[in-house]
Amino acid sequence: MASYSINVNGKTHNVDVLPDTPLLWVLRDSLGLVGTKYGCGIAQCGACTVHVNGTAARSCSLPISAVGKNSITTIEGLSEKGDHPVQQAWMEVDVPQCGYCQAGQIMNAAALLAKTPSPTEDQIATAMNGNICRCGTYHRIKEAIVIASSKMK
Repeated sequence: MASYSINVNGKTHNVDVLPDTPLLWVLRDSLGLVGTKYGCGIAQCGACTVHVNGTAARSCSLPISAVGKNSITTIEGLSEKGDHPVQQAWMEVDVPQCGYCQAGQIMNAAALLAKTPSPTEDQIATAMNGNICRCGTYHRIKEAIVIASSKMK
């Protein structure tokens, strides 16, 4: 075991875990932040997406020993009241079906819009390509990102 001090959602947390423990399990098991989901465990589905210094990252394949002083944001930290423009657009378009992938989808979309405020359809498709939705709500996801983009202006 090793002791790590990590910044998650603007707060410093101290955790004692093995160095190769994925950030996903630190968030869920050590910090009780269960909004970030386990999907595939090999960084291919996007359900575990969080922000590392504002950039979308797969927490299932990021060992805690690599986090360092980076700032981590989870779905719980995206907005206090769930009123981030992406979250608002998600509800407006009624994107969720089963909902399992939605935290990862939202976190990836928010990172996209932070870097590219007015993305083209191709930019949206490219950025969201690694996030799998088993319910197939891709059309609504794209529509919600376009709406969120306009809300953020």
